Amino acid sequence: MYSNMDDFYNFWEPLHLFAEGYGFKTWELSPTFALRSWAYILLHYLPAHLGKVLGGGDKRVMFFGVRIFLAMTSGLAEAAFYRAVVDNISMRAGRYLFFMLVFSSGMWNSTAAFLPSSFAMYATMLAYSFCMKPSSLSDNRRTFAATLLFAAGAIVGWPFALALSFPFVFEELFVFSGDRVLPEEKFSWMSKRWFRMATSVLAAALIFIPVVGVDSLAYGNLEIVPWNIIRYNIFGGEERGPNLYGTSPWTFYFSNLVLNFNILVPLALLSFPALVVTYNVDRRRLGYTPPSSSNSSPFTILALRLAPFYLWLLILTIQPHKEERFMFPSYPLLCFNAAMTVYLMRGWLEVAFIKVTKSPYQASRTTMFRNFTFSIIVGTIVISLARIVALYKYYHAPMGVAFNFQMHELPRLLNDTGLLPVYPANLPEDERPAMDLTPIQEFNLTLCYGKEWHRFPGHFLVPNGVHVGFIKSEFDGLLPGHFALPPNDQPGFNDLNLEEPSHHVPTEQCDYLVDLDFPKNPVSSKLEPRYAQDSATWERVYCEDFLDTRHSMLLTRVLWFPGQAWSRNNQFGDYCILKNKALVAEKEAKVTRRYSDNPLY
Repeated sequence: MYSNMDDFYNFWEPLHLFAEGYGFKTWELSPTFALRSWAYILLHYLPAHLGKVLGGGDKRVMFFGVRIFLAMTSGLAEAAFYRAVVDNISMRAGRYLFFMLVFSSGMWNSTAAFLPSSFAMYATMLAYSFCMKPSSLSDNRRTFAATLLFAAGAIVGWPFALALSFPFVFEELFVFSGDRVLPEEKFSWMSKRWFRMATSVLAAALIFIPVVGVDSLAYGNLEIVPWNIIRYNIFGGEERGPNLYGTSPWTFYFSNLVLNFNILVPLALLSFPALVVTYNVDRRRLGYTPPSSSNSSPFTILALRLAPFYLWLLILTIQPHKEERFMFPSYPLLCFNAAMTVYLMRGWLEVAFIKVTKSPYQASRTTMFRNFTFSIIVGTIVISLARIVALYKYYHAPMGVAFNFQMHELPRLLNDTGLLPVYPANLPEDERPAMDLTPIQEFNLTLCYGKEWHRFPGHFLVPNGVHVGFIKSEFDGLLPGHFALPPNDQPGFNDLNLEEPSHHVPTEQCDYLVDLDFPKNPVSSKLEPRYAQDSATWERVYCEDFLDTRHSMLLTRVLWFPGQAWSRNNQFGDYCILKNKALVAEKEAKVTRRYSDNPLY
């Protein structure tokens, strides 16, 4: 209900095309480039349709139906991941992981997001719920299930997420793990492991068949979307590729992860060093067995479980183009690494306490260790909740404005023109039929976005009958166009982020306009005037606060705590939906005349 994170143009809009027959189209969805998988999008059609049935056709219910489906999927994956840690590593470590997954703002952002990277995160969690168990020739199910899930995350979701499987593959091919192998049996053992891995990969590759089939049917050509994504991002050439959309310094992900996971980030990064320290001071912590040429150390096995997060962070850090959502697949692994660090650190404290007191009995009775881990968990929960509330209070205005437009402004139009049914005053509220906004199409309204185009919450939150368009702003890149029916490729799409003038509408055609204004720190230009201040043309219908990050203190803008002492360090702008007074008044009068002259009205 309250999360802001999503890619509305690349995934919600094509889903809206299937649900309602229209929507915005990005260049990635053009058959010329085919960088988005329709198979992935169609996976979400059933929960959307279920929401439509249960909500009486209300698109808002469809939208939240999909989000509920995504949240439930993530919840089940998290439960499996947690259970695997409890069963195969430690109940205490699993308990720490549980609270980190439940309360972290990073997981809050990613779990209900309609994004391939979120799908890859679900698949990775489920895969590692199998991987937590040491590999063994006696357990083929582990290998097959994990391989299938890693492949699903890469083929259906995001192909680069396959890198998270590399430690698993290395363990399968080269590490004894759960097997005890004599020297003379090593070649036979390795041959069986390699054969099992190869057959699992071949079986998992069958996922390509339905995915390529659906995508090829949708695009009208044979398309392998995962390969298209890899080709564009890695082999696209200097003039095209992800760097066109901005680059960031190597510190970007560290800063972003601290925002989303606070103290868990240093704990996760310390998991490898903590394992080394534990090896030297508390070897029994993991059930230590003496080194042998025929079996693997539990420290080696745990190191392989900790490695994926480090590997993912390294791969993404060296890429010039960085986005928060790229880290999603590794979020649960970050929590796992942090949980293991806390678990291992508790072991150090227990060893030190026993060494000082010479009394294991006192160590079993003291609350010192429990208080230590409790303070870490409570600390990260408090900071995470403060971040979640900040994201809602400071940045939720685009969705709040869309809600007001549908639930208040459009019904007002219908009511003022007599198109809204009048019910008897004594009819209970719960017995009245759902509000029907269908007559709004009589107004032929255009809702416009200018510089706020990138915060458009999608057509699911805009009633049918309202046309959405973009007006020219300082942004000089490629804006989304509209899907043509029947589906075919349209001119104007390119992979060089070059502006397409046909994707704009004149400001004079806008009945309503969504814009952001900073009264205390105004910014304007010829292409981005302060529409909210032009009271002769525009009327403020509804506004919500939106954080002015440029003029707010760093700490108070990333976290929220109650009280004036905290909030006075922030500056806010007005995120508004504006009404073109002359245009809307003219349309109201025209509709009123049309129906008042009709004897059937």
